[in-house]
Amino acid sequence: MNGKAKLWDLFLTFARIGGFTFGGGYAMLPMLQKEVVEQKKWATEEELLDYYAVGQCTPGIIAVNVATFIGQKTRGIIGGIMATLGVVAPSFVIILVLASVINHFAEIEIVAHALAGIRVAVAALIVSAIIKLWKKGIKDLLGIIIFGAVVLLSLLLDVSPIIIVVVSMLFGIVYGRAASRKEEKK
Repeated sequence: MNGKAKLWDLFLTFARIGGFTFGGGYAMLPMLQKEVVEQKKWATEEELLDYYAVGQCTPGIIAVNVATFIGQKTRGIIGGIMATLGVVAPSFVIILVLASVINHFAEIEIVAHALAGIRVAVAALIVSAIIKLWKKGIKDLLGIIIFGAVVLLSLLLDVSPIIIVVVSMLFGIVYGRAASRKEEKK
């Protein structure tokens, strides 16, 4: 298919991702990596990381933003719409059903235990995604320094993710230009 997605395939792929991922956009990353990067080849690992970074600092839900970016990349505006509808449709239907019955079942012990198990699984999936992102995104000492600074800023100082992403982007640009100029002088 050469990275060119069929509209129905975009919708179904993102519907499957949206329907079988619990815990939000970060928990979707392992499934996105497998489906979009490895199987469909609609994006590279680096592009997926870029989409996540931009999706983090733009309004809306990360998963929806990433689906829109990938759909638009593969099939233009209509592809973005189909991927977005696909990722949103399962949640929309599930939330409608749950909203009508949640008050009746939330107190049931087995439901509470099931939700606790899901939270643990989501945490493990996020850790797995972090390890994969680390391997692809952190390639040198600068990457380690930025990673450490971001962890400290987000955990200890509760700095907004938007500010962190923008400052990291600007730092990357300045560092990249300085490195390019240094190479040119050689």
